[in-house]
Amino acid sequence: MNNILLPIQAILMIFVLFAVSRAFLRLKDGSLSFGAFLFWGFVWLAAGTIIVNPYWTTYIAKQIGIQRGTDVVIYLSIALLFYLIFRTNILIEN
Repeated sequence: MNNILLPIQAILMIFVLFAVSRAFLRLKDGSLSFGAFLFWGFVWLAAGTIIVNPYWTTYIAKQIGIQRGTDVVIYLSIALLFYLIFRTNILIEN
C-alpha cells in the first residue's frame, strides 16, 4: 500500500472538497440547516475516507458477510438514495 493517490482518487477528492465547500456555503447563506450540513458533512467525510483508503470497504464487507467492498458501497448508496427520495417526497407532499 503506497501513499500516492491514483489519478481517479485525486479527481474524486477534488470533487469531495468541492461538495463540502458547496454545503458550507449553503449553511452560511441559510439555505441549509445545521443538521443537514452535519449529515452531508458526514457523507462527504466518509466518501473521502473511502477514496483515500478503498481497502476499508473490503474489510467492512467481510465483517458483515459480503464478498466485495464495492458491493457494500453500492448497497449503502442505494439505501441512501431511497431515503433521500422518501424525504424529498414528504417535502413535496407537504
